[in-house]
Parts: sequence; C-alpha cells; structure tokens
Amino acid sequence: MSFLHSSLVALPPTLLLAAGLVPSGFANRHPRLMRQTATLLPAIAGGCTIAAIALLVARGPLDVALLSWAWPLPMNLGVYFDNLSAVMALLISFIGLIIGHYSGRYLEGEPTQGRFLRWILFTLGAVLLMVVSRNLVMFTAAWILTSFGLHQLLTHYPDRPWAIWAARKKFLISRLGDGFLIAALALTYHAFGSFDYRDVFAGAQVLGQSAQGPTWQLSFIGILLVMGAMTKSAQFPFHSWLPDTMETPTPVSALMHAGVINAGGFLVIRLSPLVSQSHAALDFLTLIGAFTALLGSVVMLTQTSIKRSLAYSTIAQMGFMMLQCGLGAFSAALLHIVAHSLYKAHAFLSSGSVLESAARMRTTPGGAVSGITAVAALPAALAMTLALGSGSVWLWGIDLADKPGAMILGLILTMALTHLVWQALVSGSWQLATQGIVAAGLVSWLYLGGWLASDYLVASSINLPAAAPSRLDLAVIGIVALGFIGVFALQAVAGRWSHLSIIRSLYVHAANGFYLDIPARRVTTRVWGGTVPTP
Repeated sequence: MSFLHSSLVALPPTLLLAAGLVPSGFANRHPRLMRQTATLLPAIAGGCTIAAIALLVARGPLDVALLSWAWPLPMNLGVYFDNLSAVMALLISFIGLIIGHYSGRYLEGEPTQGRFLRWILFTLGAVLLMVVSRNLVMFTAAWILTSFGLHQLLTHYPDRPWAIWAARKKFLISRLGDGFLIAALALTYHAFGSFDYRDVFAGAQVLGQSAQGPTWQLSFIGILLVMGAMTKSAQFPFHSWLPDTMETPTPVSALMHAGVINAGGFLVIRLSPLVSQSHAALDFLTLIGAFTALLGSVVMLTQTSIKRSLAYSTIAQMGFMMLQCGLGAFSAALLHIVAHSLYKAHAFLSSGSVLESAARMRTTPGGAVSGITAVAALPAALAMTLALGSGSVWLWGIDLADKPGAMILGLILTMALTHLVWQALVSGSWQLATQGIVAAGLVSWLYLGGWLASDYLVASSINLPAAAPSRLDLAVIGIVALGFIGVFALQAVAGRWSHLSIIRSLYVHAANGFYLDIPARRVTTRVWGGTVPTP
C-alpha cells in the first residue's frame, strides 16, 4: 500500500516535469497535442492528489525514500506527504488545470504556443515537486527548477526589451535567494548531519529545549531561510521584480501570483519547526512582512495599470502572509495562501474583461442616510465591527489566547472591517449600508472558521516552542500595530483631503513605488549592461 501511496504522490510532478523535456520544435509543430497535454496532465495530477489524500486520511502521513545512496554524502530521493503537502498539492493541481486550459486558448494560433505550454507544465511540476519533497536538497532543487521554468516563460517574447530586462532582474534576485537557501542547507547539515525533514525537525526540537536554548547556528539558519523566502515572495527590498514582469502573457502572471510566489510562504510553513526556534528570524520576518504589506497596499491604490495594481496587491498580501508567519500564526498563513491563490488566479485570468464588466455595472439608487456624517459613522462602524467579531468568536468557541498572533491579527481584521462598514454607512444608500454590515459579519465568521479548519489540518506539521514573548517581541508587535493604524488612518482621510499639497505629493511618490526599485535597477543594468528600457 505504501508503494501505491508513494506512486500517487510522486507521479504528478514527474509527469509535469517530463513535459519540459519535450523539444520546443516538436511542441511547436504539434500545438493541438500540447493543448490537450496542458489540460490532461494537470487533471491527472489532481486525480492522483485526491487519491493520495484519501490514503492519507486512511493510513496517515507518508515519509518514504525511493532512492538512496551513501557517497559522497548520505542522500535520498523520496516523498513527504502530510496534511500541509496535501492542501498545497491539491491547490496547485486545481490552479494548474485552470491555467493549462486557459493557456491553450490564450495563445491559439501562435507559432510558439507549444513551447509556451511546455514550460507552463514544467513550472507546475517544479512547484509540485517542492511541495512533496522529502528533504532540503530536493526542496532546494525544486526551488531552483521553479525559477528556471519561470524564466523561460518570462522571456517567451524575446523581441520585447522591457520583458527581457525585467526577467533579468528577476533572474538576479532569484539567484540571490538560491544562495541564501544553499547556505542554510549547508549549515543545517553541519548542525544535524542530515537533510531529511524528520531528522532536522527532531534535532531542532532537541536543541530548542536544551538548557542553553537555540544555538547561534540555529538562529542563523532561520534568518537565511527567511531571506530566501523573501526573494521568492517579493518581500521588501526584493519586491520590485514582481510589478516589472507584468508584460508577460496573462497565464504566466496568474501562475506567478497564484502559485510560484507562494513558495516563500510554503518554505516558512514547511520548515516552521526549524525557523520558529529562532526568535530573531521571526521578529525580522514580522517587521519585513508588515512593512511590505503596508507598502504594497499604499502603492496599489495609485496604480493606473490593472496588472501593476494586481501585482502590488500580491506584494501586500504576501507581506501580510509573512507577517502571520512571523507572529507564529502558520495555520492562518496557510489559509491566506489558499484564499489569495484562488482569488488572484481568477483576477488575472479575468483581467482582460474588466472594462466590459465595468460597463455593465449600474449604480444602485438609494436615499441618503439622514443624520449620519463621516465623523459620527466611524464610532458606529467600530462598535458594529467589534460586536460582529465578538459574536463570531463566541459562535466558533475560539479562545484567542491560544492562537499565536491572535491579538495583532484581530486588530488588523477589526480595522479592515471597520473601514468597510464605515464606507457603507456614509455611502448614502441604506441598501449598501446593510450589505456592508452583512458582508463584515460574514467575512469575520468565515475567516475565523477557516482559521480553525486550517489549524486542525496543519497542527501535526507545526511544532512551535512554548515560550513567552520577550520584550523585543512585544516591541515588534507594537511597531507593527502602530504601522497598520497609521496606514488605515491615511486611507480614511486621503480621499477627503486630496486637495492638500502633501497628499498630492505623497500620491506621486506612491505611484512611483517610493523609488525603492532604483537599487535593483542599477544592479541589473550593471550586471547585464545597457540601459533600462521603457515599459
């Protein structure tokens, strides 16, 4: 039975990666075959994943070495399939099926369609391999293969100077991330004498519970892993590659934003038993994630291009997901990955019809909400949001004290829903006001329920050290809270004070991403030569 189980887990990435071995010439000469393959292989991957999940429920997690050798280092190739792997594999297979089918129609008639589909399948296979890898060497190899496949897709149109230049910037940042990961891999082997997850996690737990506490080496490994995750998930200061790669075909954008960019978050969640032993790594991740989330949310509001706005939205969402990881709320981060992937895949694949959809929209008539001004509505919105949130907590029977990061995440959720209800109350329509209140209650209830479900699923994959937060941890949380309060306040008043010169100046700087991509542009032009092309 273990052979069947391991075969079901190993088959999807093997088949999809094998598609990358198809010569481009053959693929281009047989576009119909490649279109069928682009739909069939992700469907097979999804079917195998569902069957593997059924065996996971019946028999428990799978940890099997399929091929082993002892020289020059003891190594093996195998599969590691637990609840976390199952959730991610099912998500990737589903999104891959949609993107593969869409790609067949998107480039129909182009002479290089076969090559494009070949690399779509290869990249999906690399992401799936990363999810089911048994050890850090396999994970790192899949990490690098993902970047390789994505680079082929980003350079699909060699006659587009900006696309090629942006791909080169992404190439350099990816190589930096590879370096962080390889350095962490070497230190991990030096510390534990193994690359296998099972041995590394057990060793990290022993070191973390020792009288001396986690060693400097363990802390350094955690920081290196976090740095590697930051490059893949477009965290500051490595974020600028994502909005610059928007000239790529829409299916590639959907694959990046709904699949590849989640690799950084998955790395942190997968290796949470190791990363969480380093308080320095978690605090660093909390600050960087919060800053990236706030930066992306502000810049997103100023973008005139739909795809660049979606790109900064992804940066903000990934920053928030990294913030959750830094706070120790790994199950909430997994929920965020799943929800964001599904939403962003739909957003990109439907971005071409956004103008048509906007033309069909009609403003719903409604009478003015008498006696309610913006100032008076704010405390009313806050009170309603707190009541709705408290009701949701009571209905689900959640003890927030048992949830890592629950207080700061609850504060952020409260501010977001308060802003929603506040805008609905001052909209001038009773219908919109009612819809806003109902939507806030539903979002609160669904989010807490999803958090509970995610917590249940990945409880066995996450092993957090039981330690009270230090003064530094509390200071970091306080800084993050003040940052989110400040940005929410800015968003609330910017529209009403848009005539002020300081707001106009801030808008111009935000529209240019606060010029934070200039260092990356300079490095890219210095390495590759030439000048920065016009987008």
